[in-house]
Amino acid sequence: MTVVRAAGVLLLMLICLSCGETYRPVATPIIPSLPNPGFSHFALVISGNGSDHPGASTSINVSGDTAESQSTVGLMPMHAAVVLNGTRIYVANSHDDTVSSFSPTSPTPVTTISLPAGSAPSFVATAENASVYVANSGNNTVSAITMASNVLEQPVYGISVGIDPVWLAETPNLQKLYVANRGNGAGGGSVTSINPVDRSVNPPISNATWVSPVSVAARSDGNRAYVLDQGSGLVSAIDTASDTVVNSVSVGVGANFMLYDATRNRLYVSNPVANTVTYLQASTDALSATVLAIANPISVAVLPDGTRAYISSAAFSTSGGVTYVTSRVTVINASSGSTTTTIPLSTVKAQPGCGPNPSELSMAAAADSSRVYVGNCDAGNVAIIQTLSDTMLLQLPAPESATFSDGTPLPQNPVFVVAGP
Repeated sequence: MTVVRAAGVLLLMLICLSCGETYRPVATPIIPSLPNPGFSHFALVISGNGSDHPGASTSINVSGDTAESQSTVGLMPMHAAVVLNGTRIYVANSHDDTVSSFSPTSPTPVTTISLPAGSAPSFVATAENASVYVANSGNNTVSAITMASNVLEQPVYGISVGIDPVWLAETPNLQKLYVANRGNGAGGGSVTSINPVDRSVNPPISNATWVSPVSVAARSDGNRAYVLDQGSGLVSAIDTASDTVVNSVSVGVGANFMLYDATRNRLYVSNPVANTVTYLQASTDALSATVLAIANPISVAVLPDGTRAYISSAAFSTSGGVTYVTSRVTVINASSGSTTTTIPLSTVKAQPGCGPNPSELSMAAAADSSRVYVGNCDAGNVAIIQTLSDTMLLQLPAPESATFSDGTPLPQNPVFVVAGP
């Protein structure tokens, strides 16, 4: 028994010595750096850089909340269209009579399409995969560009429309292209209907109330087009088969922005003069209206999931001879029309050329409804709102401008925001 006990003690001693002398490595897991989220959705921001320097286009990765790429465009860009299922961008550059074309995921190459001198392009749009259309405010025409080759189509001098065309909308069935012609400031506004197949212009759309149409939208079924007339304060519904006005409803003189929400089949109209945002049900020609009291509304964005609408506002104040702009976003429950929250953005010095107009706080909602983007022209940045909590996630600076302050380049001025698919 004594021998057995002694052997046991000896075995324990050997085990202990073994534990003390032998190195046993500790396995520490190495977590690799996470890759950047996929570029599945994007928002595009167009920025101005004064009248003598090229502007910029910035693509923002929705998932990563980062500026993914940047392209140089023309002088004083005003508007952009995302086409060909999000693979191509067209930008209207008003000051050098050009249109820039490029990929949203690659900053180069940029193709420049030259328009006739004096065109002053202000808007670009299409609902098709063959041609993109450009409203030329300077020479009262609409140009067509073949997207496959980026070449101007006939007639190269453009399709003659009304005075100062500022907005375009092609019906989803590709049967009509509508043009809102703002007029000369004292009237003379009109609406032109073009046949996209042969570029022929239809007879004038008769409406005794046309004063200064500033926006046009096509209903998702293609059977109606809607025109906002800032001068008369009316939204008119047009039967696209006959090009006749079937009804007009008042949203107040001074209304200057209209957005069609395809998810809820309604129109949102902002009126900074009346301090209202009106939404109209487009399912019938009655265009039943709900009026929301919103101080100084500028622009509207709606989530594709149909839950909320976002309204940007700008209030102006003067101190020491300097004008300041205080901007914010009001969030609306789309079902009830009630305000859910207000998101403050910034108070900054007003910048020349920024407003008050819809380009001052242009907005767009991401295709996945996760973000809302606000191009803050005066602040030189893009506010990114996270819709999960309806809070501002960050303010992404615009590209540097050609203007310096104390040796530091100032940011460019975002003037238009659009979301990709």
